This record gives sequence, structure tokens and C-alpha cells, in this order.
Amino acid sequence: MHKRIEFEQNQTLLFIGDSITDCGRRELPYAPLGCGYVYFAANFLQATLPHLNLNIQNRGIGGDNTRDLKSRWKTDCIDLKPDIVSMMIGINDLWRKYGETQESQKRHVGPDEYEANLRNMLAQLQDTCSSQLILMEPFMFCDDAANPMLADLPAYIDIVHKTADEFGALLVPLHTNYTNLRNKRPADQWADDTVHPAPWAHAWIAKQWLQEVTGSD
Repeated sequence: MHKRIEFEQNQTLLFIGDSITDCGRRELPYAPLGCGYVYFAANFLQATLPHLNLNIQNRGIGGDNTRDLKSRWKTDCIDLKPDIVSMMIGINDLWRKYGETQESQKRHVGPDEYEANLRNMLAQLQDTCSSQLILMEPFMFCDDAANPMLADLPAYIDIVHKTADEFGALLVPLHTNYTNLRNKRPADQWADDTVHPAPWAHAWIAKQWLQEVTGSD
């Protein structure tokens, strides 16, 4: 049977990650959920489960890699005592490898450190909270088989799968699902830089999240 998240009365659901999660959540008029997939998923949940009075928080920060997220993990995750944590992080860990400046490249996080950072954060959470976990695959909207960053991405996705198994997390296979669709619509219509989704692509991400988490179509 497919694992689902069991939502209960007055639970806190925390979305955390990088710019794809952030999506303007600290700016008017988009505060506090931003204008991306978190906004779509959160409002659908509230509309579907209004009786549960869910407390939905967004703690995404643009530009973050796992080093950054690890440094704020206590304040932006553990201290909130979340019942459910949904994390999407990793694309910046890889992207910095291809940065145009040496300073940007210093922020590259290789697969071994990426895995260690993920395991460290989730172990801390496991030791302090009984949170249900949702891990989302990092992704690229790219149909260029020669793109070197795309070639490196599977190593990071494999680590997310491995970590999800280890910590009993529900997995949202974003890149896997996109791969099944990428020949149906040009990649630059999903995102003009392969990473930051168009508004409708944010809605697509929210749909993938909802299908995995709630079973909703």
C-alpha cells in the first residue's frame, strides 16, 4: 500500500528548502506562503481539510544549499516542533559547480557532503521531534541530454531516495515524473533557466506533492 501522510487536528506542516519553496514568501503580497507550489498545495489542503485547522509554514530561502539549511535547521525547523516536514533541497548544491565565479563555485556541495548534510538534519529531527517526513526530488526542467548538470543530477536524486528509505520518509518523485513528460512540452516553457518553474509548473509540482501525500488527483 502506498504510504500517505495522516493529517490530524491543529498539526503544523512545515515546507522548507530553497528559492523554489521560498518563492517570495517574505514579500508582500505573497507572504507568508509565497506564490509557488507551497501556495497551491497549502491552499488545496486547507480547502479540503478545513476542519483540521492546519498550521502551514514556509521556511524556504532562495539560494540555499544543504550547508545553509543545516546552519538554520534548529531555528527554522526543530524549534517550530513541526508534525510534518516537507523538504526540497539540493539543486543549489549541484548548480554552484557550474557557477560563473570562483566564489560561486566554492558553494558547490558534492554528493558525499550532500548526503552527510541530509542525514545530519534528519537525524537531529528524528531525535527531537516525531515529525512525519516528506522528501522531494531535486529536479531540472531540461531536455538536453548533453547538459553536464543534468548528467550530474541523478547522483543527488539517488541520495534523496536512499535517505527517504533510511528515515521512513514519503518520497515525491518530481524529476522522475517530469522525465515522463518532457517530450510533451518544451523545457523552456517549464522554466527559462531549467530550475525556477513557471507559475503553471509550480502548480504541477503542487499536484505531484498532493498526489503522493494525500492520494488526491
